[in-house]
Amino acid sequence: MSNEKLAKEIVHLVGGEKNVISLVHCATRLRFVLKDEAKADKGKLEKTDGIITVKQSGGQFQVVVGNKVPEVYNAIGKVSNILNETGKEDHSAKGNKGFGAVIDVISSIFAPLLGVMAGSGILKGLLLIASNLGWLLPKDTTYMILYAAADSLFYFLPLLLAVTTARKFGGNIFVALTIAGGLLYPTIVTLKTEGTPTDFFGIPIVMMSYSSTVIPIILAVIVMSKLEKWCNRVIHESVKNFITPLILLVIMLPLTLMVFGPVGVYVGNAIATALVAAFSFSPLLAGAILGACWQLLVIFGVHWGLIPVFINNIAVNGRDGIKPAASASVFAQTGAAFGVMLKTKNKKLKTLAGSATLTALFGITEPAVYGVTLPLKRPFIAGIIGGAAGGAIIGQAGTQAFASGAPGLLTLPIFYGPGGQGFPGLILGITVSFLVSAILTYILGFEDPVEEEETTNNSAKESTSTVVVSNEEVLSPIEGTVVALSEVPDPAFASEAMGKGIAIQPTTGRVVAPFDGTITVAFKKKHALAIVSPHGAEVLIHVGVDTVKLDGKYFTSHIKEGDEVKAGDLLLEFDVEQIRAEGYPTITPVIITNSSQYVEILPIAQGEVTEQSPLLKLSSASNEKEGIA
Repeated sequence: MSNEKLAKEIVHLVGGEKNVISLVHCATRLRFVLKDEAKADKGKLEKTDGIITVKQSGGQFQVVVGNKVPEVYNAIGKVSNILNETGKEDHSAKGNKGFGAVIDVISSIFAPLLGVMAGSGILKGLLLIASNLGWLLPKDTTYMILYAAADSLFYFLPLLLAVTTARKFGGNIFVALTIAGGLLYPTIVTLKTEGTPTDFFGIPIVMMSYSSTVIPIILAVIVMSKLEKWCNRVIHESVKNFITPLILLVIMLPLTLMVFGPVGVYVGNAIATALVAAFSFSPLLAGAILGACWQLLVIFGVHWGLIPVFINNIAVNGRDGIKPAASASVFAQTGAAFGVMLKTKNKKLKTLAGSATLTALFGITEPAVYGVTLPLKRPFIAGIIGGAAGGAIIGQAGTQAFASGAPGLLTLPIFYGPGGQGFPGLILGITVSFLVSAILTYILGFEDPVEEEETTNNSAKESTSTVVVSNEEVLSPIEGTVVALSEVPDPAFASEAMGKGIAIQPTTGRVVAPFDGTITVAFKKKHALAIVSPHGAEVLIHVGVDTVKLDGKYFTSHIKEGDEVKAGDLLLEFDVEQIRAEGYPTITPVIITNSSQYVEILPIAQGEVTEQSPLLKLSSASNEKEGIA
């Protein structure tokens, strides 16, 4: 089944595009948020060719399609309006409450970035290794170029989050990107770095660095999406396409700089103050809290409020006693990802978890958290527990950090001070964090994505093979002379690369339906169409060779995609003589695009044919379960 046909079938079986609130995809799944999951036909979806299984979890209706999920996702964008960036209602999770709703929003926003995030994380890890071993130095231009490739995603993270958040909440993606670009604009960066007093019409603004931040742009785009919908309701149709973006830009960038940006700073500073007091009161308890919560702070971007505290303590006192406990959380999520790698039966997830484990060992936890543990939920919780256990040990040991650096295997020396005091406690703590998280993940388990090959094999094992041969007839859609497909002056058709079939040299400029069926593709240039029969035969009728260059000239279409037609219905008209006069061959291939599903495609017409005379005979063989007619 073609991706476009599968996409149409999925949209139909989830209750139609009006039932879809939002759609994102991860490594193997289309993750729908539906208005009413009762309208979705889970049974038929699971029986559809190309779908592995269907899961309902965390307020999402998840259609598992395997490795081809990006292609099917893009096809859904072509055959429906589901992926349109404007005009949709609020995509926030409905039916979810509390932390479940927060997790849904986070996973929806970060899921589309998982692939590039994993690749960037791996490259960062390799560069850390190369740098520490002296193979590449940070001052080398080779290192600088590769580091730019690895770090650009994280530096420009607000831009990417603007896209995914706008899709999640139904905002205009281009306005969202423009706002995010404003946060990273060189002039704004200079105001921060030079400490220039800044105000907006007399209102003072606390400037901060927005690269790699999460909360400010997510909050900004959520509010922007709400404001956009209000503007579109009250502004006249004739001017709203440019007046609404104008209003959004004028309001949202200053509002983000004045409110949403400082919120992240103030929240982070409040947490830092509380943690300093906590470490003074009980190092064991404070270490457990920080070890448990560090990755949660990272997810929400408020961990940046703690970074200045770490740096200031090292600069003033030569050491910092808060940061070491955070390393327990890093190794805990690493252990959780490792546990997933050991537990999962899914080859793709095993590979992702393995690479995420490797990069997390060197301090790059984004692929592990966003790609593995957080989407699976229970491994993330196991990581929190493991982080608390390791953090408690590190806090009680009084481990200190003597330099800045992301916690990881290669940066362990920054925790080794005079006499090595507290360093053994660090090693014990991160080891406990890793092992506790890995073991808990393995014991607690998680919802393992189904492997496509495994599903196919299981289905084969469960069935009792009974070969059923069925025949289907394709009638001639055109009046003319039958010729072999090899005579078509186009290698794509002549070589049968597009599928087996036959060609017709038309004598009249009409194309009629070759059977009762559904129009799956009606090309905008009107020169070709695709139709599928109730039994699944997919037929492409392409009038002429290179006629797409005519841009619809001399063609008249009578159909649109999704039309149900009867055999003999007029689908397309074309001017044979004018097309030939323009220098284009009018020989018309009639192709069975899903030829691989048939054991035999036999031409049954020779010489002259009329409309609706038998043209092709399709023979298919299938296995059915014993006792099922």
